[in-house]
Amino acid sequence: MAKKSILNKKSLIFLENYINNPSPTGFESEGQKMWLDYIKPYIDDYFVDTYGTVVGVVNPEAKYKVVIEAHADEISWFVHYITKEGFIYLRRNGGSDHQIAPSKRVNIHTKKGIVKAVFGWPAIHTRHGGEEKSPKLDNIFLDCGCTSKEEVEKLGVHVGCVITYEDEFMVLNNNFYVGRALDNRIGGFMIAEVARLLKDNKKRLPFGLYITNSVQEEVGLRGAQMITESIKPNVAIVTDVCHDTQTPMINKIKQGDLFAGKGPVLTYGPAVQNNLLDLLIDTAEGKKIPYQRAAASRATGTDTDAFAYSTGGVASALISLPLRYMHTTVESVHKDDVENVIKLIYEALLKIEDGHDFRYLK
Repeated sequence: MAKKSILNKKSLIFLENYINNPSPTGFESEGQKMWLDYIKPYIDDYFVDTYGTVVGVVNPEAKYKVVIEAHADEISWFVHYITKEGFIYLRRNGGSDHQIAPSKRVNIHTKKGIVKAVFGWPAIHTRHGGEEKSPKLDNIFLDCGCTSKEEVEKLGVHVGCVITYEDEFMVLNNNFYVGRALDNRIGGFMIAEVARLLKDNKKRLPFGLYITNSVQEEVGLRGAQMITESIKPNVAIVTDVCHDTQTPMINKIKQGDLFAGKGPVLTYGPAVQNNLLDLLIDTAEGKKIPYQRAAASRATGTDTDAFAYSTGGVASALISLPLRYMHTTVESVHKDDVENVIKLIYEALLKIEDGHDFRYLK
């Protein structure tokens, strides 16, 4: 007998629309509006900060504050230089992978609307053996069908315009969600689903819950750094993605042994508060939620670091979702893992008490 999904039809429609909507770093507003519209029925209040981080609040009157957080931004490109012949060279906005770019279709976002373009690349017939060049930042370029710089500019394209890939959401073998920017809009989806479940199940939390969709993670955790100063939380449970290491060309000695489909990943590291981590592990084991473990050397590289080391220290932990092909247009996550991350956050919140003391020494 197939197990019953915790996701409903409305949830899955939102997921597809949310993943397909572009939300490049620094230009997240349209995606943030969509996310806020979805969670409004499940929250008591909300606020938006100066740079666009959106926070839905349950029990805003409570003094004890718990954050569940993901980041909303996706990697992208900026127009950097337009040649006199009308070709466009780029600068990264976040960790965009130059090697996947050739032959990709893109959207250039302008004040006049979307301008379609493609990453050009010389035909195989024109490349010869040892002379072949690999894609690099200084040789990949966009072609938007123009023959001069002036023609490009008439379309509304200028230096600083942001560029996103065109690829859209799909499902593989009824097991994997696939799309661009699952890193980390899938996190935004999961924390929104936690809010929905709390409302649907009529759970009343004894603290303020701050459901936080941060901007600008891909350029240095900047949105989280800003919003933690506004919220001043007591606890932060952050969700992001990590690498599924079972696909070819990945060194498990360096990257660890993590599987898509075998559960959320709980990280050990300096930024992770041990007592909060223990609560997550106890929750997973008590509720029979499968989980995996990972170790971070210095920093987790996620918004966990921004929350942990702010406002005198916030008890923080990281729940990661194993993901294949990070920073490509075919990022892939297992459906079971998505549901289990949602369940783990939901059940962990039900274990946290008002004024819960997570200090290292008690």
